[in-house]
Amino acid sequence: MKQSVFAREELHLSWNRCWSGIGASGDGEALRHDLIAAWNEPQRKYHTEQHLCECLALFEEFQHLAANPHEVELAIWFHDAVYDVKAKDNELKSAEWARTALEEAGVSKEKSQRIYDLIMATEHSAMDELDTPDKQLLVDIDLAILGSEPARFSEYEKQVREEYSYVPNFLFRIKRRQILRSFLDRQPIYSTPELQARFESQARINLSG
Repeated sequence: MKQSVFAREELHLSWNRCWSGIGASGDGEALRHDLIAAWNEPQRKYHTEQHLCECLALFEEFQHLAANPHEVELAIWFHDAVYDVKAKDNELKSAEWARTALEEAGVSKEKSQRIYDLIMATEHSAMDELDTPDKQLLVDIDLAILGSEPARFSEYEKQVREEYSYVPNFLFRIKRRQILRSFLDRQPIYSTPELQARFESQARINLSG
């Protein structure tokens, strides 16, 4: 994955596009500021604004594959909005935050629920639940880091280790190997043909290293 970093202006444009695109009232500026602040919390080392920007940059390229592009883009904004490294319900809390905020902004329950479901798909726990093209696209974008160029993948691994700095080295190595093996065992790793063509080979090289 070629590292693409959005400037704050590009983040603002992305937000305005998806916020107005789903029919939310107002400009959502207070919510956007809250989200940016969340992505920059000090406990984060990988799940940071860098990850948000990389996902949004990739979405820019592949948004034509989405059935509901504004919903996918907004789900990217929220998918790691809550991140407690020791918690097991980050996706759930992120999804609940999104659904509550969107319904308060006048977004229909149907759209709000679809965005909730998209965020929950990034738990990466049940590939057979990726039952819509939008879920497949979002999950593939979130996992594109696995198929990034070796230097970025190495940086990613260091960032993950820093997030779990409280875990002893021997235990971290065991658990991390299990997680990476679980991705490697997927056939294929990426569900969307276009992202599979871009990232599958390099991901398998990275994960086998």
